Amino acid sequence: MSKEIPITRPWLGAAEARSLAGALEDRWVGQGPRVEQFERRLAARVGASHAVAVSSGTTALHLALLVTEVGPGDEVIVPALSFIATANSVRMVGARPVFADVDPATLNIDPADAAHRITPRTRALIAVHQLGLPADLAQLGDLGKKHGLTLIEDAACALGSTWRGAPIGRPEGTIACFSFHPRKIITTGEGGALTLSDDAMAGQLRRLRNHGGDAGAAPGTIQYAQLGYNYRMSDLHAAVGLAQLDRLDEILNRRKRIAQQYDTRLSGHPLLSTPPVLPDATHNYQSYHVVVSEDASTTTADLVARLATQSISAQGGLTAIHREPAYADETTPSLPHAEALHRQGLFLPIYPELDDEDVTRVCDTLLAALEGDR
Repeated sequence: MSKEIPITRPWLGAAEARSLAGALEDRWVGQGPRVEQFERRLAARVGASHAVAVSSGTTALHLALLVTEVGPGDEVIVPALSFIATANSVRMVGARPVFADVDPATLNIDPADAAHRITPRTRALIAVHQLGLPADLAQLGDLGKKHGLTLIEDAACALGSTWRGAPIGRPEGTIACFSFHPRKIITTGEGGALTLSDDAMAGQLRRLRNHGGDAGAAPGTIQYAQLGYNYRMSDLHAAVGLAQLDRLDEILNRRKRIAQQYDTRLSGHPLLSTPPVLPDATHNYQSYHVVVSEDASTTTADLVARLATQSISAQGGLTAIHREPAYADETTPSLPHAEALHRQGLFLPIYPELDDEDVTRVCDTLLAALEGDR
């Protein structure tokens, strides 16, 4: 039987186990000193003044919208092609997500299409750095300034990516939101963070993640001045994250090498489009995503099934959120690029421990499945 090749796998080992054991030995299992250390190191890594650790990337997006005062009656422009949490976070604050189409080459929100979606109710724009490839922050930033919109970066997949030489997360917008889910570049098990430069806003985020509490007038007391949430990260999660940060450069280098191997084998195939290389951006290859041509007689579902016969896991394209049942009440027009990429996208395995033989097997199986179309 062939060796199983999962679509992804977090790179965890002895360093993470030692770090986690240290937290257990210290009896810090809730939010504590390791969370603070993780925040300092993450902020330094991305060049931000502050990092605020939270329980997930979704809670990071929720808090970002709350502190930028987006609420009921407001509209927020989001890409139609993304993980559903991007849009869900807008609904969580009572606002309405307005879906924009994406650039078919980059999978990122199309600034020109987003501009057509702006109304007097539009308050913010969420730029997703899709699969780790930075969105066009220059055009989106100009769009936000022209219309007085808050720019929030959904950088869930983009740790280690850069835009015009600067790390994603500095941020270019008001806030950047990261996820540390096991599928992301580094993991804390579950977890997320917001990075930003505004001191007052960072303080508000820290209160909101902790039930709205802040230090009271008397020593050792807490005062709850506003509605808040239990969105804290624990020191157990942060302990794993600290060890992962130590390995971040190696993780990024391994992913880049694997992506280059895929590019060598798959680029130029008449029925496949591989990830683009952009002059202003560096890709961290959180995922390796190809687009299967509409001219192919083989569907992405067929390709996923064919790869599975060789014990290789693959997945179809990103979610076209506006076509999900949860958003059936939205009167969204056809967004052709998002819908086509949902049908024709294909995720291939990529993770640091994927070896050369594994990549060869994935490529050989995929190309053989497409051979009948050539």
